[in-house]
Amino acid sequence: MAIDKIRVGIIGAGQNTRKMHIPKLMGLPGVELIEVANRTIASSKKVASEFNIPRVRSSWQEIINSEDVDAIVIGTWPYLHCEASCAALQSGKHVLCEARMAMNHSEAQLMLQASEASPHLTAQLVPAPFTLHADKTIRAYIDHGRLGELLHFQVDFQSNSITNLDGLLHWRRNKKYSGENVMFLGIIYESILRWTVPAIKVSATGNIFINKAIDPESGKQVPIEIPDYLSVQMELENGIHGSMLITETSLHASPPTIKIFGSEGCLKIDFIPDGKLWYGAKADDSMQEVEILPHDKGSWRVEEEFINAIRGKEEVKLTTFNTGVEYMRFTQAVMESYREDGNTKP
Repeated sequence: MAIDKIRVGIIGAGQNTRKMHIPKLMGLPGVELIEVANRTIASSKKVASEFNIPRVRSSWQEIINSEDVDAIVIGTWPYLHCEASCAALQSGKHVLCEARMAMNHSEAQLMLQASEASPHLTAQLVPAPFTLHADKTIRAYIDHGRLGELLHFQVDFQSNSITNLDGLLHWRRNKKYSGENVMFLGIIYESILRWTVPAIKVSATGNIFINKAIDPESGKQVPIEIPDYLSVQMELENGIHGSMLITETSLHASPPTIKIFGSEGCLKIDFIPDGKLWYGAKADDSMQEVEILPHDKGSWRVEEEFINAIRGKEEVKLTTFNTGVEYMRFTQAVMESYREDGNTKP
């Protein structure tokens, strides 16, 4: 179906929305950003002024119910993703929802059900960005047998604390806004799903080293419930085993990496935007950087894919609600195992 003009409303204009979604949507032909609702009227007016968005709404529900809006970008923290996405789909609007699909697996399932009830509407999640450039090449190395029989993989993601210098509680470590999401767990797992199959078993242990912070809303010190150190062991559907070490308490940490080990070779990707890809065969003395050919190199095209899907020009691949449900299932299982001191979870 050809749609000449697509009118977009913005619910939640956070950093990624202002940096990526709004400018890139504005650059697409036939797309108009017409309404915005942020957390406060003042911040909504600021965004509207910066990007020349003509209408400021006092609540996100007004955008959901607006007869002038065809599609909605949900750029809030995870706490509102399920409610806003389901309401938007039920009101006949296409949805692009920010990553960290929902607060938990149950909410993610509700979002999927709402999208399946309106199959004529586009429902898309913002994809994990770090491996977009290399996904096709990694998949080709695996499919063409360059690694031989896949044996296991290893994720090492260490970084400094996201706790602000003033001790304020960051939204990613605030269970009220992030739910079961923890650090970059879901983003890492989503990337791995592009190369292989889902996990069937997980076991996780962890810790909360920075266990208190100041709640920006109350000004009071509150306990933190989301770990800043997590060790995960898993088994995939094809029998491959994997391990993850994810922490935000590492001073002088090395760049995050994912290594895939096979009987005939090993791949390593630096898990950062446009990170280098490395390969070493069994007979090699060391790993060498892989040249990612231009026609194999992926890129960020989230907004273009969303609009093209609405217009019937392509189907959403990155990222579907089905994939989001899978990474929320995994995240939920990891957190349940963590709370049960490493008990294995399906």
